Amino acid sequence: MGANLDGLAVLSSDCSGLGLLLQLHASGPRPASSTSPAPIPRGPARAGVGMECRKRGSQLWEEGEGVWRPPRSLSPSLPAVPAPGTMLRAGPPSHTLLRLPLLLLLLLLVQAVGRGLGRASPAGGPLEDVVIERYHIPRVCPREVQMGDFVRYHYNGTFEDGKKFDSSYDRHTLVAIVVGVGRLITGMDRGLMGMCVNERRRLIVPPHLGYGSIGVAGLIPPDATLYFDVVLLDVWNKEDTVQVSTLLRPPHCPRMVQDSDFVRYHYNGTLLDGTAFDTSYSRGGTYDTYVGSGWLIKGMDQGLLGMCPGERRKIIIPPFLAYGEKGYGTVIPSQASLVFHVLLIDVHNPKDTVQLETLELPPGCVRRAVAGDFMRYHYNGSLMDGTLFDSSYSRNHTYNTYVGQGYIIPGMDQGLQGSCMGERRRITIPPHLAYGENGTGDKIPGSAVLIFDVHVIDFHNPADPVEIKTLSRPLETCNETAKLGDFVRYHYNCSLLDGTRLFSSHDYGAPQEATLGAHKVIEGLDTGLQGMCVGERRQLVVPPHLAHGESGARGVPGSAVLLFEVELVSREDGLPTGYLFVWHEDPPANLFEHMDLNKDGEVPAEEFSTFIKAQVSEGKGRLLPGQDPEKTIGDMFQNQDRNQDGKITAEELKLKSDEDQERVHEEL
Repeated sequence: MGANLDGLAVLSSDCSGLGLLLQLHASGPRPASSTSPAPIPRGPARAGVGMECRKRGSQLWEEGEGVWRPPRSLSPSLPAVPAPGTMLRAGPPSHTLLRLPLLLLLLLLVQAVGRGLGRASPAGGPLEDVVIERYHIPRVCPREVQMGDFVRYHYNGTFEDGKKFDSSYDRHTLVAIVVGVGRLITGMDRGLMGMCVNERRRLIVPPHLGYGSIGVAGLIPPDATLYFDVVLLDVWNKEDTVQVSTLLRPPHCPRMVQDSDFVRYHYNGTLLDGTAFDTSYSRGGTYDTYVGSGWLIKGMDQGLLGMCPGERRKIIIPPFLAYGEKGYGTVIPSQASLVFHVLLIDVHNPKDTVQLETLELPPGCVRRAVAGDFMRYHYNGSLMDGTLFDSSYSRNHTYNTYVGQGYIIPGMDQGLQGSCMGERRRITIPPHLAYGENGTGDKIPGSAVLIFDVHVIDFHNPADPVEIKTLSRPLETCNETAKLGDFVRYHYNCSLLDGTRLFSSHDYGAPQEATLGAHKVIEGLDTGLQGMCVGERRQLVVPPHLAHGESGARGVPGSAVLLFEVELVSREDGLPTGYLFVWHEDPPANLFEHMDLNKDGEVPAEEFSTFIKAQVSEGKGRLLPGQDPEKTIGDMFQNQDRNQDGKITAEELKLKSDEDQERVHEEL
């Protein structure tokens, strides 16, 4: 029994006890042609080998024959040995393992394991199994070769003396074949098991696992031990699917790729061993295409699904979902697995519309923008991956335009309508509503989705009047309100609609003064002050065509809507248009004589001024409010001194009412 174990004990290091159990069961006569136990397939010693043995057993057991067959190879045919499954069948006591004493079983098992620790016999005889030297193991090994896998590898084959008998490098062609199904010599089948991509191994294959006692005529002599230096470049299985690994996923994902979407992405393409075959980065542009419409290889179609803009993925595609047996040109070999590192730039669908997201909505929005409004807004414009292509903030100036009139791209025309003053919103515009397939300039590529973060400063319509809102009114009855021609004093605060403060009368410590209708203030403010009671407070929204217009003014942007808060402090009745002084009662019958204080027949400027001031002081008349009294009186004197000789005579002095009748002069 001990002699019969020698040939199979080596199996204990892989498929523990398999050889032992075969020997224990083989109590019947062996085939006459068999002088030693038939070699049984064995994989390299590694973690998980037990599972491989189970897989191997399930693949090599031939149902109904009752034999265990080694894989087909170029070695001489070997007789079959009883299959391990027969050990569990019922039979005579001499043919069952279950009746052996337990102690004897343990003893035999220890003997078998002890003898199986070495690959050569204790006497230094020939090798009984493949010797594997793993002299380069990659740091990362996502998968190992298993039985039934398709592999691609390079190798050099030599004899023990170093003489080369074959090389895939010399043929400039990789070996591409299925492992573990008898298409390779048994030694190579075993030696490839458990390999990682880019791993390098040295295999020593004994003759009975190579080309045996026959060899290959003219190439490999009989009973030759073969040495192979192997590097594995690819491995896949027909059961494989596309493998997707997310390397980076942005925190905000507005949408994910679906079938029929149009995508723009960058990629680096390599073979499974890391050999680069293509990259979009070298061409200075993204790869742009439809997904799920047959424009891409099937594996890429699958691998892109579910991606977010800005996401980075690693996509591993087996050859039957890539370029298959034909490969592609000289860069992608036949039956090559492909690895793509993908960065999705953007995604849209031809059926997409403008997408709106309100980021901030101010309270009390009473008006929303409509087509025909003129709007001022700030924006940041970016691509879907976050690349900034334009910003109004960098120019320190709003973008000013009409909405819904075709002055801007259609998507922005749509996206701005319905917004409120002060609102912040995000507008996502598909390329067919932006710059289309051609893009624009060097910052917006073709077929790019655009994202605008917009802050609406203000908008108005050229037909807008002044908006007046009363904030408070005095408790006492208001019988008189400000009207055209009145001289008013008022406090005000002026700002833009986004809250930017412009001016305030409080900064000067005194109310602002104006005569309503005298064109001394902007038209909208003039209008807003009319009808106010003393002590009343109002809020005025003044559109630019009633303020400072398209050009603006010092500190006021062009086309800006202005917000005023005003309080009327005082009001004085004004004078009729063209008058500088009016009498409260009828003037003296002989006006010149009353004015000629020294009775010398002429009235110089000093005498004229003294007379007018006396009339005002006695309440008999009043000057035009809101102007320097001295200047007003001086203007009156110049009007009456017709010959400009520095004095007024009786012939020169005329009342405004008399002049109007004679249509000679403008005013007194």
